[in-house]
Amino acid sequence: MAIEDHPLIVKSIAWDNEAQTQAFAQALAKRLLGSAPGRNALIQLHGDLGAGKTTFARHLLKGMGVQGRVKSPTYAVVEPYTVAASPASGDALTIWHFDFYRFDDPNEWEEAGFRDIFASPGLKLIEWPEKAGHHLPPADLDIHIEVLANEVRAVLLTAHTDAAAAALPP
Repeated sequence: MAIEDHPLIVKSIAWDNEAQTQAFAQALAKRLLGSAPGRNALIQLHGDLGAGKTTFARHLLKGMGVQGRVKSPTYAVVEPYTVAASPASGDALTIWHFDFYRFDDPNEWEEAGFRDIFASPGLKLIEWPEKAGHHLPPADLDIHIEVLANEVRAVLLTAHTDAAAAALPP
């Protein structure tokens, strides 16, 4: 089923604290790892500065088996990770964590040569996707994070594909 033909699955949740963010990220990681389409998903993280995009990304990456320090890609733009083979697939997984915050022009995406990375297998996790404009392929999952007055995070999840819908924790 093509992305444009998929009925959107929209879910609203709240994270009262970082422990809830971590629990959700770990549950999502487990479900993504459990399916071949999930292991090749494109996830876009939206939200203002300080919303918790990088915190969520760190917890997701750790939940997927990334060992050691998870660096923010704000200055490097992209941080690649490889996690060990899963018993289900037998294949190692490459994860690309992007942060386009520093882009002044969407064409920087093309100039950086990211087209080949996005055409390759592996999970793509993107902070500030709007800064890359029309260059990005369609997302499987959009995660919008908004900080409320009491520091609770209001989270809107939009699954655009069957794989993303299946990966959403209950």
